[in-house]
Amino acid sequence: MDRVALLGLSRLCALWAAVLALFPCGAQGNWMWLGIASFGVPEKLGCANLPLNSRQKELCKRKPYLLPSIREGARLGIQECRSQFRHERWNCQVSTAAPPGTSPLFGYELSSGTKETAFIYAVMAAGLVHSVTRSCSAGNMTECSCDTTLQNGGSASEGWHWGGCSDDVQYGMWFSRKFLDFPTRNTTGKENKVLLAMNLHNNEAGRQAVAKLMSVDCRCHGVSGSCAVKTCWKTMSSFEKIGHLLKDKYENSVQVSDRIKRKMRRREKDQKKEPIRKDDLLYINKSPNYCVEDKKLGIPGTQGRECNRTSEGADGCNLLCCGRGYNTHVVRHVERCECKFIWCCYVRCRRCESMTDVHTCK
Repeated sequence: MDRVALLGLSRLCALWAAVLALFPCGAQGNWMWLGIASFGVPEKLGCANLPLNSRQKELCKRKPYLLPSIREGARLGIQECRSQFRHERWNCQVSTAAPPGTSPLFGYELSSGTKETAFIYAVMAAGLVHSVTRSCSAGNMTECSCDTTLQNGGSASEGWHWGGCSDDVQYGMWFSRKFLDFPTRNTTGKENKVLLAMNLHNNEAGRQAVAKLMSVDCRCHGVSGSCAVKTCWKTMSSFEKIGHLLKDKYENSVQVSDRIKRKMRRREKDQKKEPIRKDDLLYINKSPNYCVEDKKLGIPGTQGRECNRTSEGADGCNLLCCGRGYNTHVVRHVERCECKFIWCCYVRCRRCESMTDVHTCK
């Protein structure tokens, strides 16, 4: 690595050390790992210089080859969160000025105990499962590879058998639990314990979403392309599909009581006896008003956000602008068009202009 690159890495480490010094390293310290998404080649920094809590650093030292997968898991989760909420009042925006004691990435939402907190924890845990499992199947690690538990199974009478390389999602889920789930015994205070129990449940709900959407792929074998015999294997769905499932869980998330006796219960009295499923997303507190800027909580509001004047959905000007109305301005686009190859040897294009109405919230 050249001198300039080393200088850049040392500055990045110093910046993260300053940032992490502002925040506690208890139960809330579990979000620190999200910062690894901003590191280009995390394994070159070493575990001690990465934004990880003490438990994660210890695991990192034992399994340094997993660092690229951890980084990819963080990137997957952040990207999918932004994609699923890009048209909503809360758009999973990275906070530039997070309140003290919160993550510089998601700010208030990571410790608020809201539906948004639930989605973040679920999608990040799912992202880690997905990236680690993919790395196993690709043969990037000696500790795991394909799922061998299915080998030699199938149905001879129906003409198919398990083969190929099934994704070992169980290893990915095991690592995600080991890396993310903070022991409840290490926390103090009623509020911390309730929030931690909620976060642990939502972590697992994210992992369950990956397992639930496993699909079976098959390849045909036989004379002249016939399908006399099929080899089948299990594979994970695209992370976009997992994100859609978690967004649906978010829309139907369950509010739970802020008191824990033996287990978490629904908040509504008439629903308390109804069991909570392990793939439900849980929240404690109602979401704040994302319409108006709140500097104290690091909420930017929707003023200036682009909206769709004709849409009746969440991206429509009526909903996104919270009834405040919107401004319209014309944007001029200039681009090359009608390009033709001229013999010999250049391309000739016309210069095309178009005008587009853009609507932004007041």
